[in-house]
Amino acid sequence: QLSMPQASPERVPSPEEQQWAGPEALCPGWLEDEAPDGEVPGDSGDPDGATHAYERLQSALSQEGLPPTLDCSAEPRTGFGPLDMTVCILGSPIPFLPVLLEGGTRCPGAMVLCLSPSWASRVPSESCPGAWSLLLSRGVSFKVGGHSALESFVPPRRANYVTGTFAPGDPEGGWVGELARDLDCPTGGSVPLAHRLEDALLARWVLAARANLPVPPTLAFVLGTRGDLPALPAAPGVRLVRLQDPQGQQSLVQEEVGAFLGGTAMEPYGQVVVRPAGWRWRGTGARSTHGKEEGAAVAQAVGARLRGLTEEDSVLLEAMVPTARLPVPPPRSPAPRLPMALRICTLVCRSWGDRPQLCQVACAVGRAESPVRHGAALPQGLDSGLQQCGVAAPGQRQALATRLREATEAAAAALLASEAELSPRQRGGDRARTDILGVDFLLACVDEALELVALAANGQRCLETCALAEAMGRGVGEPRGDVPRLLAEAMLHRAQRHLVEGKDILLIGAGGVSKSFVWEAARDYGLRIHLVESDPEHFAAGLVQTFLPYDSREHRRDEEHAERVLELLRSRGLRPHACLSYWDDCVVLAALVCQGLGLRGPAPAAVRVAKQKSRTHRHLQRCRRGRPPPAAFAVPCRRLRSHGDVERAASAVPFPAVAKLEFGAGGVGVRLVENAGQCHAHAARLWRDLRDDADHPGIGLGWGNAMLLMEYVPGTEHDVDLVVFEGRLLGAWVSDNGPTRVPAFLETAACLPSCLPPDRQAQLVRAALQCCRACGLRDGVFNVELKLGPAGPRLLEINPRMGGFYLRDWIREVYGPDLLLAAVLVALGVPPVLPARPAPRTHLAGVMCLASEHGDALAGGGGMEALRELHGRGLVRLNRLFEEPGGAGEYEEPLLSVACAGATLAEACERLLGLCQGLGIDSPRYPVEHFLSHFK
Repeated sequence: QLSMPQASPERVPSPEEQQWAGPEALCPGWLEDEAPDGEVPGDSGDPDGATHAYERLQSALSQEGLPPTLDCSAEPRTGFGPLDMTVCILGSPIPFLPVLLEGGTRCPGAMVLCLSPSWASRVPSESCPGAWSLLLSRGVSFKVGGHSALESFVPPRRANYVTGTFAPGDPEGGWVGELARDLDCPTGGSVPLAHRLEDALLARWVLAARANLPVPPTLAFVLGTRGDLPALPAAPGVRLVRLQDPQGQQSLVQEEVGAFLGGTAMEPYGQVVVRPAGWRWRGTGARSTHGKEEGAAVAQAVGARLRGLTEEDSVLLEAMVPTARLPVPPPRSPAPRLPMALRICTLVCRSWGDRPQLCQVACAVGRAESPVRHGAALPQGLDSGLQQCGVAAPGQRQALATRLREATEAAAAALLASEAELSPRQRGGDRARTDILGVDFLLACVDEALELVALAANGQRCLETCALAEAMGRGVGEPRGDVPRLLAEAMLHRAQRHLVEGKDILLIGAGGVSKSFVWEAARDYGLRIHLVESDPEHFAAGLVQTFLPYDSREHRRDEEHAERVLELLRSRGLRPHACLSYWDDCVVLAALVCQGLGLRGPAPAAVRVAKQKSRTHRHLQRCRRGRPPPAAFAVPCRRLRSHGDVERAASAVPFPAVAKLEFGAGGVGVRLVENAGQCHAHAARLWRDLRDDADHPGIGLGWGNAMLLMEYVPGTEHDVDLVVFEGRLLGAWVSDNGPTRVPAFLETAACLPSCLPPDRQAQLVRAALQCCRACGLRDGVFNVELKLGPAGPRLLEINPRMGGFYLRDWIREVYGPDLLLAAVLVALGVPPVLPARPAPRTHLAGVMCLASEHGDALAGGGGMEALRELHGRGLVRLNRLFEEPGGAGEYEEPLLSVACAGATLAEACERLLGLCQGLGIDSPRYPVEHFLSHFK
């Protein structure tokens, strides 16, 4: 058990400082900072504050209308294994209560609140030398419906993710910071990181220098020995002066103060503020306000502050930037309109792909001569706050809201990037990162234009303010906001990433260059990959833990191959935790190996049904239960193994029809036929040219070259990528395809997110899910190709593996989640946490490039080098699909995909068209503008 928390190390202001902090000397509300107003932990009868914290939890639950915590600690819970998720919240229950409740609904029992240092222990990590594992012997867990239980865990439960109340001055901060230090699991913050955020000078320098955001003009004095600031900072609006001897450099101080007050940066402002800064000064209110013309008094105030300056502190002289005051219609009352101060509080979380995401905005408005501090005024929405400032036009308020989102996420990205450069010791542990932070802004008027000025950052106050705003909204019937969901998803996702670290994953089939992302992702996630691959010279051999060369290309013998693979594993002593395949040829073999190892995965019979296209449709046509039944999505089709089959199929399938390979992939050999004669001719060519895997590797010829004839379905073509766990849909993403180049059906263009309205997307998702379930695909990540006509969706084919080409990359870019990680989690038996309400972060539009059409422009014309350079700068998304051109003529496959992003689909398409015209990808034979015109 850890020692009792010590008294807060905050410095107590001197009587002179307290006098300067009087109301008449305080600057407008955007300035730092309020004193913590939390309750004091219990007396000596409750030495670690657990009883008091537990009572606060019960009070908060009661106010939410939720049942009290059930005490189940007398019967310890057992049986927690390495794949059980535990998200641990340390310290005060109040700031994180909405997140705990949301997390308890999403993953019942996974969120655990630790209210006392005696409830947890630290033991040396078995996986990370020098780090510690956090074990919970007791905690409050949360379940569906707001139910909670006080439980004890025997043996102690290992935490997969830890965060808590790290804010300086928090009563629990001592033991929380000690428990969370140097852990081997992801940690959403630490005391050192909280101290950095709460340092106004450090945060302001990062916001100005690295996020390029305007900040109040600031002159800062620090000791020359302070090492956490750059040696030569160059931040617009921030001037840093290092003093070797604050007492002996009065002339330098007076000179710097005079230059600052008379400088161009101060021209728009009439007042300045002098105050100490640093995390120790949070809440002291020690500051003084002066007129700009009072140079001697300002220099004297700065000199007084410099007495007793420590290495962790600074003295700031900053412009007092007033809130913008815009003209408004004459008031109904003749009373004068008083100047107001507006504080804009933004809450950001580290979201999918480590990207900052704005969660909520709350504003506080007050009198300009009085401070508007966090917790000192009731919050309101941004739109209301802007209206009170005189921003009357709805379009202008929306534009400001968009600018605020961009500024907030840029600020958070800069703060997190600077944090990532710290050493593990400076961060409080190798796995410690700030996951939730707040950034405060004010709305100023600069050169007669409205501008958002960044003020400071914090670790917890914006979270509390936004939670209060949401609770107030529910009191008047407003629906629950997104904050608890976004924060819970971020925490649960980081915990799941930790779950997969070190897991042994058996991959069947390496695929080509289009799957190169797998090896980088495996390294990032800490996976140990054991690869079974037919090509003994495959480039991935040196990128995996174990390379097992085995020729399985003749897939009609997959049962025999599965036995051989199992023998290989036994001979090597390998016992993988999961087995899967993302390579189309190997999905049946992977299912058979899974079955042989007793691992989770789709049944081999289900994969066989999905893999064989005509069998898929025949099976679905027999599935007539449901509203509508899966049979409603099937398309009439017949298998073709001989020319006699063509005649029989022609009498059952109406023309025009589509002839294609039964086990094909990549659209190779697909052709629109108008009559039986065209079908005979196409079948003859295909059976002559594509006989086995050597003729065109990777398109399914290891299963033979049987064909099928299916009815042509009019409408638009779409991909639906699904994550399914035990038959339950966890995530779905719909993308649109452009028109194919008839009579072949090679893909030309695509966009994500879909242009379809939500109800039409819902039709596609439900049809895809019902088809997968009907075929027996209940666990996995699947790609379903459908067409959507006026009468609804019709199935083209089911790919019982992760979507190919660019889909995994695009879904990560637009929505955040990673299909590869989702597939690994499902294979491990863990339901992936995915966005409950996925919102696109951008729009992507892309085109396929063909060697036959674009080879000269890309190679000889320097287009490929230009694309690589643009991709490296993040201006395009380049997905290389094949190292060399695949096939020729009607059997050609796309060489690569080029995509551009935009705030809207129209913007993305416009950028892409300009790029394609500049590089020669667009041509009369390959009309990119026509392909993109379908995305409306």
